[in-house]
Amino acid sequence: MGPLKPRILFVEDHEDTRDFIALVLQESQHEVATTDNIGDTLKLAQRGNFNLFIFDSLLPDGSGVDLCKQIRSFDQQTPILFYSGLAQEKDVNLALNAGAQAYLIKPVEVPQLLQAVRDLIAKEGGKNPRD
Repeated sequence: MGPLKPRILFVEDHEDTRDFIALVLQESQHEVATTDNIGDTLKLAQRGNFNLFIFDSLLPDGSGVDLCKQIRSFDQQTPILFYSGLAQEKDVNLALNAGAQAYLIKPVEVPQLLQAVRDLIAKEGGKNPRD
């Protein structure tokens, strides 16, 4: 049996974007779970079995920054990457101050997104989230 694929939880309320990015990540040898809201994300995240979280900033039931803060209340280790259309410096700073490690502004070229994902997972140490 080969090594386990890194697991990513991707939170995006725009269906086309969610499906496209999930496909790109899966084709790059990642296991991907998706949600489109904070409530479902928290349920999955509390299981603690992801190597990376990717959040949009604007969700139907709140902000990605609020979600980030809630995740950090029980998980201080798993890296968080914002993938957002909000491009002002204050938006980036809010996300980073809430506990995110990186922030990409949409649209992003696929290679840039994949590089950020690889870098964050590598920094996380490649731990097996199922241990």
